[in-house]
Amino acid sequence: MEQPHFKSWPDVAPTLIAVAAGRAPADTVIRGGQWVNVHTREILPDHDIAIAQGRVAFVGPDASHCIGEGTEIIEADGRFMIPGLCDGHMHIESGMLTPAEFARAVIPHGTTSMFTDPHEIANVLGLDGVRMMHDEALMQPVNIFTQMPSCAPSAPGLETTGYEITPDDVAEAMTWPGIIGLGEMMNFPGVIHADPKMLAEIAATQRAGKTVGGHYASPDLGPDFAAYVAGGPADDHEGTCEADAIARVRQGMRSMMRLGSAWYDVETQITAVTEKGLDPRNFILCTDDSHSGTLVNDGHMNRVLRHAISCGCDPLIALQMATINTATHFGLEREIGSITPGRRADIILTSNLTDLPIEHVIARGKTVAMDGKVMVDCPHLDWPDHARRTVNLGPARRAEDFVITAPEGANRVTANVIGVVENQAPTKALTADLDVIDGAVAGDADKDICQIALVERHLGTGKTVNGFVSGFGYTGDMAIASSVAHDSHHMIVVGTSRDDMAKAANRLGEVGGGITVFKDGQEIAMVELPIAGLMSDSPVSEVAAKAQDMVDAMAACGCHLNNAYMQHSLLALVVIPELRISDLGLVDVTKFELTDVIKGSA
Repeated sequence: MEQPHFKSWPDVAPTLIAVAAGRAPADTVIRGGQWVNVHTREILPDHDIAIAQGRVAFVGPDASHCIGEGTEIIEADGRFMIPGLCDGHMHIESGMLTPAEFARAVIPHGTTSMFTDPHEIANVLGLDGVRMMHDEALMQPVNIFTQMPSCAPSAPGLETTGYEITPDDVAEAMTWPGIIGLGEMMNFPGVIHADPKMLAEIAATQRAGKTVGGHYASPDLGPDFAAYVAGGPADDHEGTCEADAIARVRQGMRSMMRLGSAWYDVETQITAVTEKGLDPRNFILCTDDSHSGTLVNDGHMNRVLRHAISCGCDPLIALQMATINTATHFGLEREIGSITPGRRADIILTSNLTDLPIEHVIARGKTVAMDGKVMVDCPHLDWPDHARRTVNLGPARRAEDFVITAPEGANRVTANVIGVVENQAPTKALTADLDVIDGAVAGDADKDICQIALVERHLGTGKTVNGFVSGFGYTGDMAIASSVAHDSHHMIVVGTSRDDMAKAANRLGEVGGGITVFKDGQEIAMVELPIAGLMSDSPVSEVAAKAQDMVDAMAACGCHLNNAYMQHSLLALVVIPELRISDLGLVDVTKFELTDVIKGSA
């Protein structure tokens, strides 16, 4: 499947040359703007841009020689002309949207290129799911490059996924037209210990001349980190402090600094550039995970760029981190990332480089958005029925399935508790003394401890794994259930009432996936996600509205964390420390081994 209505450089080179030389008219000329050159970090006033066949043909003080009878003229009126923004690492599924609706959401914010890792759908539908994401991505009017997921499961032996990704799958995907590299290598212990499967996936990617994505979620920057870098990953987005960023670039990696809906890791790392003075061309801005509400209400890469600038970064350096740095990293410097001849004409007109109002967005030479309004169609794939029937709970869940039985005779126990950390992906491994009521261990609202359960939803085994979690602030009788549970994507249910937990789980089984919030026995919010239990193909405005209702419902249950749903959905991510839950039990991610929920009698 090729990108529609867009030709490669060899097919249009004669036209570009003719337009630049004045022998043929341009399709479009942007006239009288300030050219922001990310190659030289300059702002050059009173420049024109000539566009032909979706690419830049000429940039200079006067493009009048490129104007013909049919040339469209766009008056820049002194505004800044900046490259379309690139997201260096992100997951479309985290937006709760299909690629088409995600594109529709971010185009008005100036994002014209995305490097997306669909490992969420890979865990549910395998290579077939990746192919569907890839195919719909290529249908869009902006550039969506796909990284072949590397780790499904993310931690073999600690979780069970709906499908597994193999080295043969990776080798096959490397032949697809929209595959740009290998998705984040989350199984960092596997790389460190030279696991043959992980190394085979990396080798297949490097043989294809493509980029290997990294994911080193450990604070250890000693020999294990060096071993991981030697294993081939070329970038990493899991850094949370300045030392992490410095270590990565010193070892030849690109440091990807993320600002997602709940991950605020730019401010703590960008000081490596703003204060330590390291070469900024080795740093990249990304979002990683942004839900639909953030996209509609706050923005996408423009939000990240504004944030980096507010953290003290020079606007032109921040812009490099969201354009040319990303393009260079993925070997696409001749295609995207700058406004220079031969590149795709992905251009934003803005009147301010600090506040960054996105006033006019051009992608591949066509106007795609103006003043926040999308001006083009974003085509949808015809998603098949099997992609919409992925929530298989088996027997209906009952309140008894969520009972955590105490050791015989115990009146009080010491339990391991997952501790949520606001605005960060890692959790804390906590312990708490909890009461036993009628033989069952109870949560403790005064200590902000409630129950968490992972409900198996791929094979219909009826299995439920229970534990405790702290940090959400829930009060009263409530439950929230989600079929988005990175990365194995079983079902995560958190609640204070076992009855509500059962109702919430069964409700998602009825609708085929999504997020539901129950309070006092009644459903008060629902976001339907029928595609793989992860995404909706409904209009982004509708999904965002339901997502906001869900956030409001969580607040009504006592939770006031920033974007707490993102923390909820990552409670099963068994490759980020310290404590997680999987279908096999409670996982100590500092040791990569299972641990008990109940440590013993208090």
